[in-house]
Amino acid sequence: MIRCPGQDQRFWKPEDIFEVQCPDCNNKMEFFKDEPKLKCSKCGKIVVNPKIDLGCAEWCQYAEQCLGVSVVKNLRVMRDKLIDEMKKVFVGDEKRIDHTLAVLNYAEQIQAAEGGDPLIVRAAAILHDIGIHEAECKYHSSAGKYQEIEGPPIAREILSKYDLDETIIEHICKIIANHHSAKDIDTLEFRIIWDADWLVNIPAEFAGASREKLKEIIDKTFRTCKGCQIALELFVEN
Repeated sequence: MIRCPGQDQRFWKPEDIFEVQCPDCNNKMEFFKDEPKLKCSKCGKIVVNPKIDLGCAEWCQYAEQCLGVSVVKNLRVMRDKLIDEMKKVFVGDEKRIDHTLAVLNYAEQIQAAEGGDPLIVRAAAILHDIGIHEAECKYHSSAGKYQEIEGPPIAREILSKYDLDETIIEHICKIIANHHSAKDIDTLEFRIIWDADWLVNIPAEFAGASREKLKEIIDKTFRTCKGCQIALELFVEN
């Protein structure tokens, strides 16, 4: 039987096999690009592949039978379900929906380059502003600090509908609670959302700024190499 080229190691490149450090004991683990998770041989922690690449799995209807991994469902089905949930909350607010989808697009680009948990990144990007309408109703303001108060409970209610581990839900909610202030989190997934949100917000926040000023802002603000690269290409080099 001919294997799918996306999963056939004959077509792989050297960088498709890489080492990942266990977050609990720092043990080095060797991942293949299509392995969704591995158990650390030293401490037993289950570690998610930060650079998961399932080839055709994002679109192939037989992906789960072929690969036998729940990650396919998490990345494809959960992403679509959370987008639907977001649109229900923002019904009629096309500007907010468009902003969220733009942040999601940048977050996916950055995550593909930087790593991090792909489910957490996608969920946090989709739900990062989910408390904005509630903040406007309660405080007559959409300021970041009020979004950070109102967003996590709404996000938790949405996420609790699905079969997600509590640690994943907590991480997503903590990103939402800090996506403007960055007061008590600095995970890779948070840094990805931070940069993705800034990529969408810079044109409005700094309209008319010179290239020199924009470069200064980007160098000071961005927290991932890929996010900084995208920002420089969009707002300075072009």
